Amino acid sequence: MNQFKIIVAGSLVLAFSSGCTWVALEDSGKRVRVVGSAAEVDGCESKGEITTSVRDKVAFVSRDPAKVNDELEALARNQAAELGADTIRGVGEMDNGSKRFDAFRCK
Repeated sequence: MNQFKIIVAGSLVLAFSSGCTWVALEDSGKRVRVVGSAAEVDGCESKGEITTSVRDKVAFVSRDPAKVNDELEALARNQAAELGADTIRGVGEMDNGSKRFDAFRCK
């Protein structure tokens, strides 16, 4: 009976934690915009490339891809602000909880 309770409790923790967002967008990151096309950064100064990663699984349970992507963008926005960038653009697709971004200064 105790093993059953442990399994149920563990399952509930995993179910709830798989939907949680664990990355906070810092104030400086809030000022960094995310664009989708190369045309939107024409004329901007490149500030470098950023690679972010978060857990996309918790104990073999896949997390919501939209939440994982949101966390990757939040990390990239925070890092872009540290580079002096005000804009980021995703490069390629998310892969196993990782994603690349290019950072730009457009203002």
